[in-house]
Amino acid sequence: MDHRQELDHSSTSSHTLAHDKAVHADDLSQESLHQPPLDGGAVEKQISKNPSVNNVNAIPNGGLTAWLQVAGSFFLFFNSWGIINTFGVYQTYYEGGILAGTSPSSISWIGSVQAFLLMLIGALTGPVYNAGYFRSLVFTGSFLVIFGQMMLSLCTQYWQVFLAQAVCVGLGAGCLFVPSVAIISTYFSTRIATAMGIAAVGSSLGGVIYPIVFYRLQPSIGFGWATRIIGFMMLATLAVPNLVMKVRVLPAARRKILDLAAFREPAYFCFVLGGFLGFMGLYAPFFYVQTYAITNKITNPNLAFYLLSIINSASIFGRLIPNLVADKTGPFNMIVPCALISGILSLCLIPIKTVGPLIVFCILYGFFSGSFVSLPPTIFVHLSPNRGHI
Repeated sequence: MDHRQELDHSSTSSHTLAHDKAVHADDLSQESLHQPPLDGGAVEKQISKNPSVNNVNAIPNGGLTAWLQVAGSFFLFFNSWGIINTFGVYQTYYEGGILAGTSPSSISWIGSVQAFLLMLIGALTGPVYNAGYFRSLVFTGSFLVIFGQMMLSLCTQYWQVFLAQAVCVGLGAGCLFVPSVAIISTYFSTRIATAMGIAAVGSSLGGVIYPIVFYRLQPSIGFGWATRIIGFMMLATLAVPNLVMKVRVLPAARRKILDLAAFREPAYFCFVLGGFLGFMGLYAPFFYVQTYAITNKITNPNLAFYLLSIINSASIFGRLIPNLVADKTGPFNMIVPCALISGILSLCLIPIKTVGPLIVFCILYGFFSGSFVSLPPTIFVHLSPNRGHI
């Protein structure tokens, strides 16, 4: 009997020891998922027993902290896509100002490269965001767009403008792009399209405010100080996301820079291809509508300037209303007709010869093209089975 009791006691002790080790290992794995990012940004612990970026039930979907992220993303859009939307006023000024001897096609390369770098750097910084360098991306992007804007105020030659506005500001906007869209999907689930639409309104509002500021100030205080004042506005507005935004949860594994396996998914491949083709022509009216109106003598330069502001003003509603509806109908069901109508409207610009139809075009194009910026991030959330890959 004593020998049998010793065996039972030994078996029980071994089982208890194994259980304690398993619990300890599980605790370590839980702690490892909550390690702070390498740049010191705080990662908020989740209530779920198995915290994961894919755990939809743990997503707050509202609350003060969540809406502060929307506010921060709003200002990131304001100073990334908003800057891209502003280039039309610079295009018109350069053609008759400091770059008067340069062809309009060469000048448009500045805005085109700026937009290209925003998208390219945005794609490359996804893994950097996943590695925990959220604050580093926001700070670096903020510094580059402000520094590029300030350097632009000193430029007098084409190559200088190209380096400051196209390269420096473009790189900075690219660093801001991923944080502005990726963080919202970790705070919202059922209302993600609405939250993204509110944030994306920042790009349209930036495209309204910045051109008006430049247009009103440049004749009285000159190109240099008008550009610097916009730089100071960037500094003030970019302070908000640097102060209030924080990462809630990070993927357990780091993402590849280029995940070729994703392109074997037909839905994902077709959407990326469609977005590529759509963005190729999306900003042509933003860049050229003012020059087009003046060259074809449709309107005078004073009214022509406001055409860009009309497009961006209408785009505010185009980024908000379709997103509100998309939470009910699905983002695909909104972006497809909006993209189709935008393409048709682009062709309708060709026969326009008077002011009335041109203003109607600007309103309609601004509204329907707006969804092409605000809805794609929400579509990627639906296309990806793993939110860690977004």
